[in-house]
Amino acid sequence: MIVEANGIRFNCVISGRQGAPWLTFSNALATDLTMWDEQARAFARDYRMLRYDTRGHGGSTAVNGPYSLDMLADDVVAIWDAIGVDRSHVVGLSIGAMTAVGLALRHAERLDRVVVANARPDNPPELRGARERRIAAIRREGMSALAEPTVERWCSGAFLASQPDAAKKLVSMVAGTSAAGYAGSVHALLGLDYRDRLGGIRVPALFVAGGRDAGVPPEAMREMHRAVRGSQFVELPRAGHISNVECPAEFNRAVGEFLSARSDGR
Repeated sequence: MIVEANGIRFNCVISGRQGAPWLTFSNALATDLTMWDEQARAFARDYRMLRYDTRGHGGSTAVNGPYSLDMLADDVVAIWDAIGVDRSHVVGLSIGAMTAVGLALRHAERLDRVVVANARPDNPPELRGARERRIAAIRREGMSALAEPTVERWCSGAFLASQPDAAKKLVSMVAGTSAAGYAGSVHALLGLDYRDRLGGIRVPALFVAGGRDAGVPPEAMREMHRAVRGSQFVELPRAGHISNVECPAEFNRAVGEFLSARSDGR
């Protein structure tokens, strides 16, 4: 379904049990909402789920950037308002995880619990340089030039060898992302620095790291976990950057246990 919110059109999928608590998924950079297919199946009985394509990704409007993290968080709230969601759990990965952090900081009254997966809260110089080079590359050659190298960087060698169809799906997502949407979202990450604000998160939070995530080492996520009072941390040893795709069973178990836990059991 198409939802008009925050001045643009968002491609969304609503599924799961009617009347159940809402669960919103926010996708990684250069992916679309189908990256959450395994989670949509796993949580269908217990939650009413919203998956949406981030602006500039998938079937959502690809407006020229730059974007900001505040904008991406406000997009989610605008979608909720448009479809009548008062409160929701939020699960985000990569830039989707930083969108989830933005929601926890700016719109805590709309959140129940938040899951932050495979993301870091800052943009160190070496990462900034790499991101700027990728923007330059897509302007010269288009997204297809980045597709296979990106997936090879994201995923462990074991996954690429054993799950070629899943890897091919990720490659297609990256190649199909609009250059404008990718560049706009990368600009949002260039200004990323939530380190001094993480202590302001007051909603129950779970941080999920991939043991084989070369871009976001587990220790970076442990630091976020330590900064958020009462939060939880899980490392998936076999997972790379797109941990929910590489290790869906382990990811779903960790997220499901966290979402269903009693509030006083944080």
